[in-house]
Amino acid sequence: MKTFDEKLTDLRRSFHRDPEVGFNEVRTKAKVAQQLRALGVEVHEGTGVVGVLRSGGGNRTIGLRADMDALPIRESSSHDYVSQNDGVMHACGHDGHMTMLLGAAEILANVPDFDGQVLFIFQPNEEHGLGARAMIDGGLLEQFPLDEVYAIHNLPGAPLGELSTRVGQICASESLFEIEIKGQGGHASMPHVGVDAITVGSEIVQALQTIVSRKLAPSCGAVVSVTEFLTNGQRNVLPGTATLKGDVRTRLPQDRQDVERFMRQIVDGIAAAHGVGATVAFNTEFIETINAPGPTEAVVRAARNAGLDAIPDRPPMSFSEDFAHFCAAVPGCFLLLGNGTERPYNQPLHASDYDFNDALLPIGAAFWAQLVRDRLPKRRTT
Repeated sequence: MKTFDEKLTDLRRSFHRDPEVGFNEVRTKAKVAQQLRALGVEVHEGTGVVGVLRSGGGNRTIGLRADMDALPIRESSSHDYVSQNDGVMHACGHDGHMTMLLGAAEILANVPDFDGQVLFIFQPNEEHGLGARAMIDGGLLEQFPLDEVYAIHNLPGAPLGELSTRVGQICASESLFEIEIKGQGGHASMPHVGVDAITVGSEIVQALQTIVSRKLAPSCGAVVSVTEFLTNGQRNVLPGTATLKGDVRTRLPQDRQDVERFMRQIVDGIAAAHGVGATVAFNTEFIETINAPGPTEAVVRAARNAGLDAIPDRPPMSFSEDFAHFCAAVPGCFLLLGNGTERPYNQPLHASDYDFNDALLPIGAAFWAQLVRDRLPKRRTT
């Protein structure tokens, strides 16, 4: 008979072999629901999968969230459980996140030594920042009012099982911008006849770099990146239109709003100086993830109770996290668990040769169970 750790490893690798991208996690959802039902957990299927486990008469409810989606990446690893879906891969460890949460469900279903209600939340489409909002908009929090909510993400390169988090902002927002420039194209030999959109666009690209370097506080951690420069020009044709696309990361909502305001000022000013038209679209895909003090302190205590090293004041992360929408609605905490320091466990998230460390599975499952026991303590009878 296989041990608990071996069963978790087999389950994680089965998820890894069959990855699915956001809002298409059909087989993944079915497998999660099957695993929960086999444990005797009440299952609700909709946009995602929610397992409900109750014990005792307590009226408090906490949510534990795992993401389910994979990425459109072709895996380059050579292990014997590589993705069987060409061009799709669990390159962010969501296969491990699901497995740790299912492991916690098994621990708590077998020994329900807590008093209250636990929601095991399996969320789709984290990578595009759409899944959490879809579940919330679908009535999750009305159907199951939560007192607190938590989520784990693995951290490549950090020591195995090392927990780190912080009160306040822990993950950056991500906003995507698109700037459309409409000038007057023409023959490359006669630039004075029109207004070359490349020249105007290049000036805008340079000016956007002054937002962070000259208009925001040096320690704000904001990043403004132009990632695409598209025109309708040809070999001997000056373009009349240009599109600039890019990405903005900020740690604070006020900085995000300031970046958008300064961007619009810069584009409007340069366009007016050249006598061309320009528009700016600025859409926030991920808001900032803000950890509440109480749940964050509880995570650190639970980690230490579970025998883990815990860092309570790690620096904020530059990546974005869809869990931010849960934290905006309910007091919550997003935490990181070290995935290990050796290859392939120290490879960057979203790398084609990244892999989740199976040794972390029982550690994460045990931590989740400890957190539930701490936050929903069983009443003592006299």
